[in-house]
Amino acid sequence: MKAALLCSGLALALALVACQPAARSSHPLTAADIAEGARPPAAKRVGEAFLTPMTPADNIDSPASWRNADGRVWLIATAKATDKLVVYDGQTGRHLRDVGSSGTALGQFDRPNGIAVQGDLLFIVERDNHRVQVLQLPDFTPLGTFAGTDLRKPYGLWVNPQQDGYDVYVTDSYDEGEDAAGNDILPSLERLNERVRRYHVRVDGGAVQARLVRSIGDTTAKGALRVVESIWGDPDNDRLLVAEEDESYASEVKVYTLAGDFTGSTFGEGVFKAQAEGVMLRTCGEGGWWITTEQGKERSVFHLFDRKTLAHVGAFHGNTVANTDGIWSSQQASARFPQGALYAVHDDQGVVAFDWRDIASALSLPQDCAL
Repeated sequence: MKAALLCSGLALALALVACQPAARSSHPLTAADIAEGARPPAAKRVGEAFLTPMTPADNIDSPASWRNADGRVWLIATAKATDKLVVYDGQTGRHLRDVGSSGTALGQFDRPNGIAVQGDLLFIVERDNHRVQVLQLPDFTPLGTFAGTDLRKPYGLWVNPQQDGYDVYVTDSYDEGEDAAGNDILPSLERLNERVRRYHVRVDGGAVQARLVRSIGDTTAKGALRVVESIWGDPDNDRLLVAEEDESYASEVKVYTLAGDFTGSTFGEGVFKAQAEGVMLRTCGEGGWWITTEQGKERSVFHLFDRKTLAHVGAFHGNTVANTDGIWSSQQASARFPQGALYAVHDDQGVVAFDWRDIASALSLPQDCAL
């Protein structure tokens, strides 16, 4: 997302004592360390496993991956400018096909942005259709849409499976119009109370049913979500993480509960030197790492934070990847990526892949956490 304006403030997260030092690189930095002037170690270089064909006209935004029963992996990315999905081979990056067209009917899109795969369901956020569309894989059969009467300028989503369906959290970066320079005007704090919408979604008999559970957004200076897109959750630790993209305030990640309450904690301020973007969780037993993106125009840097303590444990960059919007962490084993992969958008034109084994080796992390 290319983001906006206003506000200033200080947000510091208090981190707990690390409980699994062997699973992290040396000298993790807490938010308190960073506030006292400590700087994270230099990012390691990790070479990309592949780079998909570059298609600048598409304006690629976010990726997700899906593995079918015979082990083939598809990498599916949203194309904002051409209103379609671009499908690549998830192990080689080869272009396979395009799906969809411009419009408002089922199977059509208007500026598709956030994307998520849950089982054989594909969830797509459409910013300019103001809705979420659900498709069935592998045929990309459109099943239905929801949230069209609520959302104003949606961007990202996270899907949390439940016994009777799914809890779907959607970020909504609505604004108050534009100023004379063409920048979005940020709503006042009290109007930021609907920055995330939580829906309970059921898919029965090929039909989608959704119910708005809660509108989420703290209205205090510390907890408010000013400019939002990337969101992800951790049910085991009752955490919902949202990237704050308003660089005039702070590039950081804010920590909410799954119910939608601000915990008082943030992290990443002082670490991110550019806009905070994609947020994903890679688990490893009860531990793991939050993978986040620093969206540098010339080079993207990916920062890892401890799943439980939120301490900074390391960072890496690629040889090529820059200006990254969405990321997708896959822990599904495949022939090319036996310990999974991290997929990241490159400069609005395509997607790169990183082998988790290469990331883990560079940052001294465990490799054997694939599903």
